[in-house]
Amino acid sequence: MIALHELLLDRWDGSAPVCADGAATIDRFAFKRRVHAYAQRFGSMAGNRYALCLDDPFEFACALFAILAMGKEAVIPANAAPGYLEALGKNAYDAILTDADASAVKHVCGPMGVHDDFPASDLRIDPFAPLTLYTSGSSGAPKPVSKTLAQFDAEVRTLEAQWGRTVGQATMLASVPHRHIYGLLFRLFWPLASGRPFDRATCAEPLELARRLAHCGAGAVVSSPAQLARWPALPGFGELIPAPCLFFSSGAPLDEKTALAFARRFGIAPAEIYGSTETGGIAWRQQHVSSAWQPLPGVEAACDDTDTALVVRSPHLSHDGWHRTDDAATFDEDGRFRLRGRLDRIVKLDGKRVALPEIETALAAHSYVAQAAAVVVSGASRERLGVLVSLTEKGAAALRDGGRVDLIRALRTHLAQYVDVVVLPRRWRFCTSLPTDARGKLPAAAVAAAFRPRPTGVDVLAQLGDAGAWHYELRVPSTLVHFSGHFPGLPILPGVVMVDWAIDLASDHLEGVREIKSIHRLKFMAPVPPNATLRLTLGHDAARGSVRFSYRLGERECASGVIDYGGRP
Repeated sequence: MIALHELLLDRWDGSAPVCADGAATIDRFAFKRRVHAYAQRFGSMAGNRYALCLDDPFEFACALFAILAMGKEAVIPANAAPGYLEALGKNAYDAILTDADASAVKHVCGPMGVHDDFPASDLRIDPFAPLTLYTSGSSGAPKPVSKTLAQFDAEVRTLEAQWGRTVGQATMLASVPHRHIYGLLFRLFWPLASGRPFDRATCAEPLELARRLAHCGAGAVVSSPAQLARWPALPGFGELIPAPCLFFSSGAPLDEKTALAFARRFGIAPAEIYGSTETGGIAWRQQHVSSAWQPLPGVEAACDDTDTALVVRSPHLSHDGWHRTDDAATFDEDGRFRLRGRLDRIVKLDGKRVALPEIETALAAHSYVAQAAAVVVSGASRERLGVLVSLTEKGAAALRDGGRVDLIRALRTHLAQYVDVVVLPRRWRFCTSLPTDARGKLPAAAVAAAFRPRPTGVDVLAQLGDAGAWHYELRVPSTLVHFSGHFPGLPILPGVVMVDWAIDLASDHLEGVREIKSIHRLKFMAPVPPNATLRLTLGHDAARGSVRFSYRLGERECASGVIDYGGRP
C-alpha cells in the first residue's frame, strides 16, 4: 500500500498500471506527468479552493492530486449542473475546473505514451490536505463535509485489510460516479493506493460491463443498490465472463431479492458497505451469509443507551471520540448489528408510533413489490401515511389487469399482518422504479413530490413503462383552473389540457418532445369531468419521431392523437 500523500514520489515503480483505458493501460509515470501538467496550469490561477467538475475519472484524479500538491483545497460537488453549483453558494469555491481545463492540459501533454521533458522533481502533499465533499442534508439542500487526505488514507487501508486478498490485482470497474465519497474511495483512492488499475469507463449495464471485462480480465465492480436491482433482468447478466471477483454496493441497503439473485449467479452476494460521507465506512455484510452488519476492521460500534442510536469510533473520523449516527440499531451476541431505521423516520400517526422502514420492509416482502418508500403526507385536516411503490413484473401485471383499487386492497391486506390497521397507508403511488439519484440514494423530497400534482396540475397515481410505451393512471383535480368557465354548470376538462399533459409526461422520457412539429389525428370522443381517473398510454415511434397518446375514461376511449416532434420521413 502507498500512502495517498506519497503517490507522486519518484521511488514508486513508474511502469505500474494506474488506469485501464480500453485495451490500453496508463501507467504511473504517465499519471504523474499529467499531474505535473495540471499543477503548472493551476500555478497561474487565482484562488485557493477549486471545484472539480471533470467527468473523466482519470483526468479528475490527476487534477485532484495536482490541487493537493499545490497546497490548495479540493472542493468536490456532487454534480456539475449549473443550478446545483449555484445552490452551493458564492463562498463554496474560488474557481471551477471543467472538461475544458482537461482538454487544455491534454493538448500541452501530447500523447499519453510520450514522456519527453518530464519534470524529475517529486510533488509532495500534506498528509492532512483538506477536501470538501457535498452530501444532501435532511432538507435535501447540499451540505458541505470537510475531510482530510489522512482520513481517506485510513479508509483505503481498512478496505485493503478487509478485501485486499479477495480483489487481488483485479481492475476496479464502476457504474457509480467518482464525485461522491463511495465512488471516490472505491473507484479512485483505493486502486491508486493499492497499485490496482481502475477502469476509465463507466459501465451502466451488464453488456457494457462484459465488454470492459473482455479487455481487463479479472475485475471487481463498484455499483449501487438501484443499479444492481436492475441488472438481473437485463441482457448479458448471466454471461459475464470472466465473472467479477466481487460486487460492491453502497448508498442504501440492497434488497434481499437482488442480493440472493447475485448469490445464485455468482456464488456470493454483493459486499454492501454501510456508512456516510461524515463517518466513512462503518460496517459491511453479504446477505447470502447474514443480514446483520459486521463492523469494518478498526471500527468500534455500539448502541446509545438512551435511544438505541448507533454510535461509532473509527480512524475514518476527524476525531478520536464517539460519533452518534441518526440510525437506530440492535446488536447480537457476536457484535454484529441490524439497523432499525433512521430515528427521524419514526413518526406518530393517530397517536401510534410508526417506523417507516418497517412499513417499507413489510411491503417489500410481497411478490408485487420491488421496493417501497414511505412518507408522511400532510392533508387538509390531518397527516396521512403515503407509500410510493416500485412494482415487480407480477405487480405491474396486477395493476394492468385488475386496476389500482384491487392492487391497493391486496397490499393493504398483506401489510395488515405486520402493522396496526389504524396506521395502514391511505395514499398510494405506483411506479416502475423509485426516483434514486446518481449515488443510488432515494431523496425524501423526490418521494414527497410523488404525492403532489405536477406543475401542469395533473395528479399522477401510477406510472409504468414497457417496450416503447408508458402507461399512466391520472387523477383530474376538481380545483384545476381549467374548469373555470368551461362550462358554467357543466365543467369539462379542455382537450388542449389533455394534449399538454401528454407532452409534459412524454418529456420525462424523451428529449425534444416539446419542440413540436405538428399534432395530428386528434380525436375527443368523451367529456372528462372533475375528479375523473384517466388512463393514459404513450407510445413512442422512434423512427418517425412521434408519440401517440390515448386517454381512456373507464372502458371508453375519450381522447387520442399523435405528437410529431422529429419530422416524418
